[in-house]
Amino acid sequence: MTVAQIANRLADLCREEKFSIAQKELYADDAVSIEPHETPGFDRETKGLPALMEKDKKFNAMLEARYGTTISTPLVTGNVFAFVLTMDIKMSGRERETVSELCVYQVKDGKIISEQFFM
Repeated sequence: MTVAQIANRLADLCREEKFSIAQKELYADDAVSIEPHETPGFDRETKGLPALMEKDKKFNAMLEARYGTTISTPLVTGNVFAFVLTMDIKMSGRERETVSELCVYQVKDGKIISEQFFM
Protein backbone atom coordinates (compact mmCIF):
# COMPACT_ATOMS: atom_id res chain seq x y z
CA MET A 1 0.00 0.00 0.00
CA THR A 2 1.11 3.55 -0.65
CA VAL A 3 1.26 6.12 2.15
CA ALA A 4 -1.92 7.74 0.76
CA GLN A 5 -3.71 4.38 0.71
CA ILE A 6 -2.64 3.68 4.31
CA ALA A 7 -3.80 7.17 5.33
CA ASN A 8 -7.21 6.71 3.72
CA ARG A 9 -7.63 3.20 5.12
CA LEU A 10 -6.77 4.37 8.64
CA ALA A 11 -9.15 7.34 8.32
CA ASP A 12 -11.95 5.03 7.16
CA LEU A 13 -11.40 2.56 10.02
CA CYS A 14 -11.25 5.39 12.57
CA ARG A 15 -14.51 6.86 11.22
CA GLU A 16 -16.07 3.45 11.90
CA GLU A 17 -14.40 3.40 15.36
CA LYS A 18 -12.49 0.23 14.43
CA PHE A 19 -9.28 1.30 16.12
CA SER A 20 -8.07 -2.18 17.10
CA ILE A 21 -8.60 -3.48 13.55
CA ALA A 22 -6.58 -0.52 12.26
CA GLN A 23 -3.70 -1.37 14.58
CA LYS A 24 -3.66 -5.05 13.58
CA GLU A 25 -3.89 -4.28 9.88
CA LEU A 26 -1.77 -1.16 9.42
CA TYR A 27 0.82 -0.92 12.22
CA ALA A 28 4.36 -2.33 12.37
CA ASP A 29 5.19 -4.70 15.21
CA ASP A 30 7.62 -2.13 16.66
CA ALA A 31 5.34 0.92 16.22
CA VAL A 32 5.58 3.79 18.71
CA SER A 33 2.77 5.99 20.06
CA ILE A 34 3.49 9.41 21.61
CA GLU A 35 0.86 11.27 23.63
CA PRO A 36 0.94 15.07 24.18
CA HIS A 37 1.45 14.55 27.93
CA GLU A 38 1.48 11.81 30.51
CA THR A 39 -1.99 10.83 31.66
CA PRO A 40 -2.74 8.77 34.79
CA GLY A 41 -2.59 5.12 33.78
CA PHE A 42 -0.83 5.86 30.47
CA ASP A 43 2.78 6.48 29.55
CA ARG A 44 3.71 9.41 27.35
CA GLU A 45 5.42 6.97 24.96
CA THR A 46 4.26 3.44 24.21
CA LYS A 47 6.43 1.05 22.18
CA GLY A 48 5.46 -2.12 20.34
CA LEU A 49 2.18 -3.25 18.81
CA PRO A 50 1.14 -5.41 21.80
CA ALA A 51 1.59 -2.41 24.13
CA LEU A 52 -0.35 -0.15 21.73
CA MET A 53 -3.20 -2.64 21.64
CA GLU A 54 -3.21 -2.82 25.44
CA LYS A 55 -3.32 1.00 25.60
CA ASP A 56 -6.38 0.95 23.30
CA LYS A 57 -8.10 -1.60 25.59
CA LYS A 58 -7.38 0.54 28.67
CA PHE A 59 -8.80 3.63 26.97
CA ASN A 60 -11.95 1.77 25.89
CA ALA A 61 -12.43 0.47 29.44
CA MET A 62 -12.49 4.10 30.66
CA LEU A 63 -15.27 5.04 28.22
CA GLU A 64 -18.90 5.05 29.28
CA ALA A 65 -20.20 5.99 25.84
CA ARG A 66 -19.19 7.04 22.33
CA TYR A 67 -21.49 9.43 20.50
CA GLY A 68 -19.50 9.74 17.30
CA THR A 69 -16.09 10.12 15.74
CA THR A 70 -15.13 12.34 12.83
CA ILE A 71 -11.90 12.33 10.86
CA SER A 72 -10.73 15.06 8.52
CA THR A 73 -9.37 14.29 5.07
CA PRO A 74 -5.78 13.07 5.51
CA LEU A 75 -2.90 15.32 4.42
CA VAL A 76 -0.03 13.30 2.96
CA THR A 77 3.56 14.27 2.23
CA GLY A 78 6.40 11.85 1.70
CA ASN A 79 6.13 9.09 4.28
CA VAL A 80 4.03 11.13 6.73
CA PHE A 81 0.32 11.86 6.97
CA ALA A 82 -1.95 13.66 9.39
CA PHE A 83 -5.61 14.22 10.11
CA VAL A 84 -7.79 15.75 12.82
CA LEU A 85 -9.68 13.24 14.95
CA THR A 86 -12.70 14.50 16.91
CA MET A 87 -14.50 12.25 19.38
CA ASP A 88 -17.76 12.96 21.18
CA ILE A 89 -17.38 10.77 24.28
CA LYS A 90 -18.28 10.27 27.91
CA MET A 91 -15.46 9.06 30.12
CA SER A 92 -16.33 7.23 33.34
CA GLY A 93 -16.98 9.73 36.12
CA ARG A 94 -16.85 12.76 33.81
CA GLU A 95 -19.25 14.86 31.78
CA ARG A 96 -19.78 14.23 28.08
CA GLU A 97 -17.09 16.05 26.09
CA THR A 98 -15.76 16.62 22.60
CA VAL A 99 -12.05 15.92 22.22
CA SER A 100 -10.07 16.96 19.13
CA GLU A 101 -6.49 16.14 18.32
CA LEU A 102 -4.09 16.33 15.42
CA CYS A 103 -2.85 12.82 14.67
CA VAL A 104 0.47 12.51 12.82
CA TYR A 105 1.67 9.18 11.44
CA GLN A 106 4.93 8.01 9.89
CA VAL A 107 5.04 5.08 7.48
CA LYS A 108 7.94 2.77 6.55
CA ASP A 109 7.84 -0.36 4.40
CA GLY A 110 4.04 -0.20 4.08
CA LYS A 111 3.30 -0.02 7.83
CA ILE A 112 2.71 2.75 10.35
CA ILE A 113 5.82 2.99 12.52
CA SER A 114 4.81 5.95 14.67
CA GLU A 115 1.82 7.97 15.74
CA GLN A 116 1.90 11.21 17.66
CA PHE A 117 -1.03 13.18 19.01
CA PHE A 118 -1.30 16.95 19.56
CA MET A 119 -4.15 18.60 21.45
